[in-house]
Amino acid sequence: MLKPSDFELKLLRHLWRQGRLSARELHDASAAETEWSYSATRKTLDRMVDKGLVKVEPVHGLNTYVALQSKLQTVAALASAFARDVLEADEPLPAAAFVHSKLVSLDEIAELEALLAGMAESKDQ
Repeated sequence: MLKPSDFELKLLRHLWRQGRLSARELHDASAAETEWSYSATRKTLDRMVDKGLVKVEPVHGLNTYVALQSKLQTVAALASAFARDVLEADEPLPAAAFVHSKLVSLDEIAELEALLAGMAESKDQ
C-alpha cells in the first residue's frame, strides 16, 4: 500500500471527492490550501503518476487524473502506520476515531473498520 505525502494527500482528497479532474481543475480546487503555482501542481501530479498514486486518462484530448488507491484504503494504511510508528501501538486505531472526519462519512466507518482489522490480521501472520 502506497503512503502519499501530505502534499499528495491535498490533491488526492479532491480526486476522491470528484473522481476525475484535469491538472487545471485540481490546481484550481486546491490552490487555496496549497498556495502552489500551476507548475508545482503539475510537478506533484507527475511524481504521483511515477509513484503509482494516480493515473492519467485522456478524455476528449485532455489529460485527466484518477486516483489508483481508494480513499479508505489510504486512510487505513496511514492510520495503521501512525498507530505503529508514532504511538507504538500493537493494534490499529479504531475506525470510531474517524467519526467526526470531513473525509470519511458515517456510512464508510464500517468499511474502514474492516480494512483496519484486515491490516491487523495480515500483520499477525
